[in-house]
Amino acid sequence: MNFNLTQIPERTSKPRNHGLTMVMDKGLSVEEAKNFLSAASPHVDIVKLGFGTSFVTPNLREKIELYQAANIPVYFGGTLFEAFLIRNQFDEYVKVIKDYGISYMEVSDGSITIPHAEKCGYIEKLTKHGLVLSEVGSKDAEHIIPPYKWIELMRAELEAGATYVIAEAREGGNVGIYRGSGEVREGLVQEILTQIPAEKIIWEAPQKDQQLYFLELVGCNANLGNLAPHEVIPLEAMRVGLRGDTFHLFLDKE
Repeated sequence: MNFNLTQIPERTSKPRNHGLTMVMDKGLSVEEAKNFLSAASPHVDIVKLGFGTSFVTPNLREKIELYQAANIPVYFGGTLFEAFLIRNQFDEYVKVIKDYGISYMEVSDGSITIPHAEKCGYIEKLTKHGLVLSEVGSKDAEHIIPPYKWIELMRAELEAGATYVIAEAREGGNVGIYRGSGEVREGLVQEILTQIPAEKIIWEAPQKDQQLYFLELVGCNANLGNLAPHEVIPLEAMRVGLRGDTFHLFLDKE
């Protein structure tokens, strides 16, 4: 940090296994990615190339190598995995990740229906090629999954070899663990946390109020995902009590 302040909560240090900030890159240019890294690299743990943007992104290899040179793992969004799968191109997907030197993979079923045993089978297969993040929850706002089912799915996917489970919210933060208004489904989240370790869950939280909720509930080292690149520094300040929303959260109460 740039100067000394007491009563700052202790953040995990990189490379972190919890307290993660996952950023969604929806199509930054190489130069924009360089600028982003110059401002926020110490606080970024993973970059997701959102949904299927990697298929149409110019200079993709150069950008991936830029992130990797900064020791920031990159992975393709789960929608791309599903796009390969629905076209019966799973083996081609594996070839692509190897070709681009990708060692993080997301397995999701937010856009297509995959029998859960089959999904767990893909997780198990991909663990042979790197670290797997599995996403739980539907992108369909009308498809409400009950809490017991979230827990059942998350537990099974962790047992299949996923390192983290991602709680679905989409890029807008208005489905899955959130209502259409963006409000947290608090009962769902708190029930999940009675059974699944917080360190194993990445909560997609693109909105500030959503980030605040998890920092208050889990602490400064909550795993948060789907951050816009320009939101990384504001989030890090909020994590350590240096934004109005969390200013008093970590101060001594005496």
